[in-house]
Amino acid sequence: MFIGYHASHEQLPPSALLSAVQLAESVGFDGAMCSDHLAPWGRAQGESGFAWSWLGAALATTRFGFGVVTAPGQRYHPVITAHAIASLGEMFPGRFWAALGSGERMNEHVTGDPWPEKRDRDRRLDECAAIIRRLLAGECVNHEGTVRVHEARLWSLPAAIPSLVAAAISPRTAARVAGWADGLITTGTDAHALGETVSAYRAAGGKGEVSLQLHLSVDASRERAAEIARDQWRHGAVTEVSPWDIAQPEDFDRLAERAAEDPAETVLVGDDPRELADGIRALTAGVNRVYLHHVGQDQRRFLEEHAPALLAELRSAR
Repeated sequence: MFIGYHASHEQLPPSALLSAVQLAESVGFDGAMCSDHLAPWGRAQGESGFAWSWLGAALATTRFGFGVVTAPGQRYHPVITAHAIASLGEMFPGRFWAALGSGERMNEHVTGDPWPEKRDRDRRLDECAAIIRRLLAGECVNHEGTVRVHEARLWSLPAAIPSLVAAAISPRTAARVAGWADGLITTGTDAHALGETVSAYRAAGGKGEVSLQLHLSVDASRERAAEIARDQWRHGAVTEVSPWDIAQPEDFDRLAERAAEDPAETVLVGDDPRELADGIRALTAGVNRVYLHHVGQDQRRFLEEHAPALLAELRSAR
């Protein structure tokens, strides 16, 4: 299995994250990915660099491949997203992919436009995916719909079009995006729910590879690893409101304080690389790629002290 590293812009400044991803390559990860956020999930995370600037630097200073999860349609017009994808694809052939999702209010509300209902966001995503694909193919595009495009054309095109992957959590969304996606990326720590999402994508004709972004917390003791998860990934406990509809990091913090669920339950927590590897394997049925995200902010310690043993266990024949 391909084992990648998730670079969390929400938790480290871009300069530190660049050093971390370079270290991730050196310790044996097969590739990397990040999410395109304007804001962190909570104030304790405290960062959120611009993913597209960072990706240029990261691709230029490493040799492996990168992906980004991004949301065209509100904060980014789809022509701008296509322009960014094309430029990275042209500079770094075969090393870049983009996953398109319907977005989160916390990143998109800054435009001042109303935050659409889920069905409207889904329709907008489908339109944006089609527009981006046409632009990457070199077409001159006009479009009237949830977004408007007037005679747009990209002039610097990549020799090979980067994969346009769909980001989906639920089986319903996974089935819906199967018609246009080159692959699927999802996240979670519930094996049954993950299996349903992957099965729905494949049953609807979904092609390409399935990737899993997996949040974990690793430390010298299980108790300390759980404390890190509670501090840094507390938004994972928010269930009373859809996380896609929350506007500010402070709102996530407030809702997490009264949540009944332990944030550590939404993260794979442990101190033993063999047990963690077994836990990861249990979640990856039908998955081609897994991107590991240690939710702590001390990425250097994770990469130097814990990742080598975990990678060795995952690649063992057991």
